[in-house]
Amino acid sequence: MIPVLIVYKKQSLAELFERKALLSEAWRISSLELADLDMVLAVERACYPNPWSRDLFLREYDNPRSNIDLLRDGDELAGYLVSWYLHEELQIMNVATAPAFRRRGVGLALLRKAMGRARKRGLERTMLEVRIGNAGAIALYESLGFRRDGVRRRYYVDGEDALLMSLGE
Repeated sequence: MIPVLIVYKKQSLAELFERKALLSEAWRISSLELADLDMVLAVERACYPNPWSRDLFLREYDNPRSNIDLLRDGDELAGYLVSWYLHEELQIMNVATAPAFRRRGVGLALLRKAMGRARKRGLERTMLEVRIGNAGAIALYESLGFRRDGVRRRYYVDGEDALLMSLGE
């Protein structure tokens, strides 16, 4: 198989938040309800070699700092994003797009939602870690203006490094 690198156009923050959403008419973003958890776990398992557990998602659900946004296409879960408000920053904890929905703007839509909500709260900085081998996600983050801040060696359970990225002051 030939590796493919998706290139995203770099956008300013103003363009990011003012631009019309890429969402189809059937797409909607809402908060996690406990009845959604089995769908979230199925997407998590399809996306990650070492997926978060049910217990970890339940702890995030109960955590007052945490937001869990789901993007649905009709009745199907297209993806989700878990974020925290931590001090004066938005911390992206987990982003996943169901395999059937990849490269269709799901991650971008979820990031726009989380970052827009954080801006309304006065948070100007967003932080995240991403697998150093996840070229598609890194390209998406860089298109939004995220910069590479460093590397956490052997950050993931399987030993892969994490790239530290941030956006804002």
